[in-house]
Order: sequence, then structure tokens, then C-alpha cells
Amino acid sequence: MTSDATSGLSRWLPRDTWLAVFKRACIVWVVALLISLFQWSVGQHNPSLDNSLVYSYAISTSIWFFTDPLRIVLRSWLGLVQPHFWVFSGRVAAYMLVGIVAGYALGTSVGDAYSGRSTWELITLSPQRFWGFWLSSLAVSFGFLFYFYQREKSLELQRQATEARLKLLESQLEPHMLFNTLANLRALIGTDPQRAVAMLDRLNDFLRATLKASRVDASAGQHTLTDEFARLRDYLELMAVRMGPRLRYTLDLPADLSHQSVPPLLLQPLVENCIRHGLEPSREGGEIRVSARRGASGLELEVSDTGVGCEPEPAAGFGMSQVRERLATAFAGQARMQWHSQPGGGTRALLTLPLQAP
Repeated sequence: MTSDATSGLSRWLPRDTWLAVFKRACIVWVVALLISLFQWSVGQHNPSLDNSLVYSYAISTSIWFFTDPLRIVLRSWLGLVQPHFWVFSGRVAAYMLVGIVAGYALGTSVGDAYSGRSTWELITLSPQRFWGFWLSSLAVSFGFLFYFYQREKSLELQRQATEARLKLLESQLEPHMLFNTLANLRALIGTDPQRAVAMLDRLNDFLRATLKASRVDASAGQHTLTDEFARLRDYLELMAVRMGPRLRYTLDLPADLSHQSVPPLLLQPLVENCIRHGLEPSREGGEIRVSARRGASGLELEVSDTGVGCEPEPAAGFGMSQVRERLATAFAGQARMQWHSQPGGGTRALLTLPLQAP
């Protein structure tokens, strides 16, 4: 029953807007409390505290309902777009004005029903007081809408800046990987031309798939673990042409985590480090394992190898620095990377990211 109700609500109000709508409601309710306390303390007619609270909360909540969640429900008719559904147009402005009037009327009726008196009588008994109430409610409502609009606009600018930063980091990573691969290809041409041709064919396929995936990601705005693991498989197959049986790998992605979003090329620098510093120095090579799982602190992504290992964590090279910077940029301090290694015992990097709801 609860699942059906949640699914039905999601069709009207997108799930990713629930938290923002609730936060705005909390702000409205805090200000409603302050307004009711102010009216109760300075009111000329000494209204009781409970009446002030009922009027303030009923009016504020009604106006919030019409101008916030119901606005998102009517997003198609109003021409609102994701992710924040805050767009100003003539139709939206007219709707907001109607929503404020309807919310004020509904909230006032609730307050009148509780207090046992009619606010509408003030139109004839004290027009100045009635229109004072009405204009003050209108001003406060538009103040809220302006604040929320500016706040969401600021968040949108921050999101765009973050995406631009991630794209810049991605554009730095791709040439880095390509140059390393070309250097390996050049060495292979002199020792094993046949494998060099096979590696060049793999590189061509990998670059074609990467270009196609990048275009899809740019239009959709998302890169999932499914996409990330597919690119890792292509890259590892490319490296397997050069290293042969010295390179073995395992990719473990549970189906229930495949939808999780991650920055593109997040894990590839770690896999490159495993090959370059762990497996290549070893005559027998080794195995690389990449896995995703649910952990106590969120989504855990682990990249490990059975290579030569080392004593302390090495100086932050390009790949490691890029991974840390991308985590900081994409998740704003909510993600971290742990690195462990020992001589002869391989290397292990563990990334902990926020776990997203399906």
C-alpha cells in the first residue's frame, strides 16, 4: 500500500523534488511562527495565541501549497523545466498571483472556522485593516517566491559550474590515457607487430565507444556505473592485447547498483595505476578487481590488484590527484578515497560515495 502511494505521488511530484519542497515548507513554517508571535504580542485587539497560530499557519501553508508543490504538479501546463521548475513567464506570474489569492482565502476560511468569527466582515467594518492584512500577506508571499527563485537560481549556477569543472577534468584525463596507450603501442610495434595491429584495432574500437558514450552523457546529463564499467572493460581488453595472460581482471557490478551516477572516467585512473605500478613491474603480472557494493557509509567502489605493491602511499600523481579532485568537485565533501598497499601484497583503493535512491 505504501509503495503504491509513493509510486502514485511520484507521477505527480517527481521524487527528486521532494526534499527541496519539504525544505521550503520548513522555511515557510518557521516564518509563520514568527509572524504569529509578532501579531499576538503587538496586536491592537489582543488576539489569543492559538488564533494567531492557526491563522498564520493556515494562510502560509495554503499559499505554499498552491505556489510550490501544486506549481510543480502543473509543470507541463506552466512550461516549467527540470531540475528546479523555477521559470518566470506571464503564465507563471498569473498563476502565482491566483495561487496567493486562493491560498489566502482558503487559509483565512480555516482560521475563521477555528476562531468562530469572519474576517471577511472587516471589508465593511474596517476596510483599511482588511486591506492591510491582504497587502501584507501579498508582500510576504512575493518575498518568499523571490527568495526561493534566487536561491534555486544560485544552486543551478553552482551545478553548471560543477559540471563544467568535471568536463574540464574529463578532458584532461582522456588525453592522459591516450598518450599512455600510444606509448605502449609504439613499444609494441618494434617487438610484436601483429599484436600492435590488434592493439591498434582495440584502441580504435575503444575511442569510438568513448566518443559515442560522451555524446550520450552530454545530452542526458548522467553517467551510470553501467557506463563506467563498460568503459573499464573496453580499456582492460585493450591492455590485455599488450600484456597477454599477465593481465587478468574481474568486474563485479550488482544489478541493483547499476543505476548509480558517477563522474565519467572516475575509476579508470585507478585501473591505470594498478597496471603501471602493480602489474607491469611483476614478471607474472596479476589480477585487477573492480567491484561495487553497498557499504555502511554509502556506495563503495573498490579497485585492487595483486601486483608488487609498495610501502607508503606514493606521491600524488596525475591519476590519483584527478580522482580526488573529481570526488571533491562532484560530491562536495561527501565522498572520500582510502588507499592501502604493502610490498608483495598488492594495492587497494576504496572510494565511498553517497548512495542514491533508485
